[in-house]
Amino acid sequence: MALQHSAGRPSQPRRTLLTGARIARSAGVADRGRITVEDGRITDIRSRDVDAGGPLPDSRDTEVLDLPGHLVVPGFVDMHLHGGGGGSFSSADAEECLRVIDTHRLHGTTSMVASTVTGTLEDLSRQAAVLAELVQQGELAGIHFEGPFISPGRCGAHQPDLLRDPDPSAVRKLIDAAHGTARMMTVAPELPGGLESVRMLTDAGIVAAVGHTDASYDATREAIAAGATVATHLFNAMPGLAHRTPGPIAALLEDERITVELINDGTHLHPAILQMAVRDASAERVAFITDAMGAAGMNDGMYPLGPMQVEVKDGVARISEGPTAGSIAGSTLTLDRAFKRAVTVDNLTVDQAVQALSANPARLLGIDDRVGSLAVGKDADLVVLDAGYDLVGVMRQGAWLVRPEGV
Repeated sequence: MALQHSAGRPSQPRRTLLTGARIARSAGVADRGRITVEDGRITDIRSRDVDAGGPLPDSRDTEVLDLPGHLVVPGFVDMHLHGGGGGSFSSADAEECLRVIDTHRLHGTTSMVASTVTGTLEDLSRQAAVLAELVQQGELAGIHFEGPFISPGRCGAHQPDLLRDPDPSAVRKLIDAAHGTARMMTVAPELPGGLESVRMLTDAGIVAAVGHTDASYDATREAIAAGATVATHLFNAMPGLAHRTPGPIAALLEDERITVELINDGTHLHPAILQMAVRDASAERVAFITDAMGAAGMNDGMYPLGPMQVEVKDGVARISEGPTAGSIAGSTLTLDRAFKRAVTVDNLTVDQAVQALSANPARLLGIDDRVGSLAVGKDADLVVLDAGYDLVGVMRQGAWLVRPEGV
């Protein structure tokens, strides 16, 4: 089935009725369902196996798409995303940022948080000003500052000489630069000022995430007690799990207050580790992210990541030069691929995959009143998958971005 892409800012369509598909509802996957969309929202949703049929809308002003053999899931929500389509959220260029947004929307990510990369406070403040406008325009769900308040020993793809301790005054400067649109900040809590900054972020209603850290098990527990609620790409850029020094991984997995980010691209995590995390944390506490950089949706080649250059070879991004050369530098993942991998390789159920890619991140970001599940009154953000779990349709706020063809 071919795809018809409608990039840019599409206009609202007429009423749309989707019939015959399996529908991933919060109560489970329902067969032979139907969804009515009007004015950008879901106005009716039902399964012939569960709900009363009810009359069909007037066909004279309704587009009807019959989707037997397909699965409809909520639009994906990515809470950790740096770039795509050759562009970066660190560019401080609105048009480039919109290219990133459009690229990931075409792969089913209908809501996303823009993640920055370590830079000077001045550069990050300038980037935040541009991103804040896009949040206010409804293009983004918020800003995530990943760095510079992270451990030099676990910097990964962040430039070491730009790292700094999480002094609360510096943290406050970035919060203020975001003009109320900051949603998350990653902090290494063992650094001077780390716990105080976690408390400050929590008091400000901003998610404090533990990541790029050398924190001990006990130090991580202190950060959780101070208000941290997210593990930034669990397992990556932190000490491994050891039987005498469990480190941050054990503390983050065991605590019910923590949502753990996982990069499900087959490179960052072995399938056995991903399955262990889902089992130990439970599906209710897992959020699949892309951590994607500019090469997502693009071919191999050289791409910028903040102030550094990244080489992408066979779809894997690595820093090309400097003291961190060879380090994995984010991913080229898109969330449609993460969903398919979850159910075809990792043995997750469709319900578990929907939780990890939609419901859980939406809840954590505080936008689950509008997105993250298929329900009456919510935004008509949805993804249509074929029998092989390949994406064939994307709708955002009632408008087709990728329209299923031949149905």
